Order: sequence, then C-alpha cells, then structure tokens
Amino acid sequence: MALPLAPIAVVAAKYGAVALAGYALARQVQTGRTDQRAEDALDELHEGVSAHRPRDREQVNAAARLRRVIRLGVNGPGVEIDASVLGRIRMRRV
Repeated sequence: MALPLAPIAVVAAKYGAVALAGYALARQVQTGRTDQRAEDALDELHEGVSAHRPRDREQVNAAARLRRVIRLGVNGPGVEIDASVLGRIRMRRV
C-alpha cells in the first residue's frame, strides 16, 4: 500500500516554517542581565495596580503586582506566581 506523501509534506512544511521563524527570532534576542536594584524595587511593590504623574517631570509612572498561589487539589502541591511590572511613559515637547 502506497503512503500518501503530499499531506505529510504540507504538514512538515508548515512546522518547518514555524521552527525556522522561531529559530530566527531566538537568534535576535540578546542576553539580559540581572540588576539587583530593579529586583529590590519589584519586591517592594504592593499588590494591585497604581499610577502617578510626578509634578516635576513630564512622565507617567505605573506599577502592577499580582501574587497568587495555585494548588492542585485541597492539600496538594502548590505553585506561587509573583508577577511584577514597572512602566514609564515619558513625553517631551521638541
């Protein structure tokens, strides 16, 4: 019995294109560094979302933090999720 190669080739071409695009994107990502000052600032954030505009600057600062524990079952093992975000939007007249 002959194996139809046309449908397999189409699927292989699709997955190959996705893999090639992922590889090209991974090559462009630069290696980051860990700044302990930024880590400390993220640890000191309160839970929730906040934003403010300093009077002496033309910018808006925003911060958000979400801390949750997800458990499998009643007394099962859990995973703590701690997501923190700091943002700044600066606008200047030129």
